[in-house]
Amino acid sequence: MGDHASPGRRLSEEADALFPPRPFDPEAIAAGRRLFAREVRLIAAAADAAAIPPEGLPEIAFAGRSNVGKSSLINALCGRHAVARISKEPGCTRTLNFFVLGDRLALVDLPGYGYAEAAKSAVTRWNRLLRHYLKTRAALRRVCLLIDARHGIKQTDRPILRLLDECGLSYQVVLTKLDKLRAPEIEAVIGTTAAELARHPAAHPEIHLTSAREGRGVAALRAVLGSFAAASPSCALARPAMRG
Repeated sequence: MGDHASPGRRLSEEADALFPPRPFDPEAIAAGRRLFAREVRLIAAAADAAAIPPEGLPEIAFAGRSNVGKSSLINALCGRHAVARISKEPGCTRTLNFFVLGDRLALVDLPGYGYAEAAKSAVTRWNRLLRHYLKTRAALRRVCLLIDARHGIKQTDRPILRLLDECGLSYQVVLTKLDKLRAPEIEAVIGTTAAELARHPAAHPEIHLTSAREGRGVAALRAVLGSFAAASPSCALARPAMRG
């Protein structure tokens, strides 16, 4: 596109040249696209443990600091603008929001952490609910831990890294807002993030690079998450849930 390309597009192409995405089987990409094009339904917004819905479908949870882009990424994955609520005000997600995707996979938007303006009582309540969910949910297959690429892993992220290790949950770091960085900055954040994750036994070694605004990395993440989906709705509800 030469000089007519937008600055954001040029930065993405520059970064892709240095950090080419891992090749995926085209069928896995297509399967992920088909899965995330299915109907998405909000089935529960749990403010306490009693409101968490019964287990059934495999679940993928999305965790991260307030304003890291969880809702934007969920919307980008589903190809819709209003699956998860987006707000400019940090700390907007205050419940565990359960979405069912085509009756084959559940997506769980967890409350953001690290919001300094939140009342201590609210933070304590959210942390208690988050810990309960992560420690007891057998249907949970993978946690996507979103990290703002502009800042990398911060001190406020480390408690959940430790908690996920304690729970023995498989989690994968997803760097968000890649469109805000230049290639050398991306290289630096990948290096520091990989070095820190190497010290965490439950962390998946692959780091996903995404930009919800540009759609970068979305197809690859769909392919990865789609591999956890139930083969069919009937067998998903019939079989016992196991951690992956």
